[in-house]
Amino acid sequence: MIKRFYAILLLLLVTITSFGQPFINDINRFKEIDKENPPHQNAILFIGSSSFTMWHDVQEQFPEYTITNRGFGGSTLDDQIRYFEDVVLPHNPKQIVIYCGENDFASSDTIAVSLVVQRFVKLYDLITISFPDVKISYVSMKPSPSRWHLAKKLMAGNKGIQEFLESKPNSSYINIWHAMLNDSGLPNQSIFLDDMLHINAKGYKIWQRAIQPYLTP
Repeated sequence: MIKRFYAILLLLLVTITSFGQPFINDINRFKEIDKENPPHQNAILFIGSSSFTMWHDVQEQFPEYTITNRGFGGSTLDDQIRYFEDVVLPHNPKQIVIYCGENDFASSDTIAVSLVVQRFVKLYDLITISFPDVKISYVSMKPSPSRWHLAKKLMAGNKGIQEFLESKPNSSYINIWHAMLNDSGLPNQSIFLDDMLHINAKGYKIWQRAIQPYLTP
């Protein structure tokens, strides 16, 4: 209980200047789902942005595991922090898999890589304060064709988060960047939907193969 108290206190300090309630419909939907069907204990919790939201068959892709998907589209790392109490705390997961950060860079041309990494660190701290024994895995930001102009920042953000996680126990960094490039080193457009931002079934198959070895039995 004490650890949960400090997690909520940290959450309040992080979000005290936040105004409005973006994504509140998604959050309320999660609450209704959790109310009707109490969250699985000791499951693997997926949190993050639309690339997880749109992974509708994620449970089928990992049939040997119990997966709870709480991704909400368009969200940034700040949004994951803002709604931590609603999205993460109701669960008692054995592992949390995160895909988020891409929208942080897309939200502003001037956002610094260091700021995005700092946001991830805040989210990591919230998780470890609340669930000190949970395994944390981060799926690297992907090379979307529609955001290729952000490639250098995305790669730098990935590197910063990877280096941070390498210094932490019970954590892992899952690199999906290179597997999504073609032989010319550019994004493989055949694994993306028409918007050239979100991935199709072939793209998710790449993710499944990359993530599988890091999941906790």
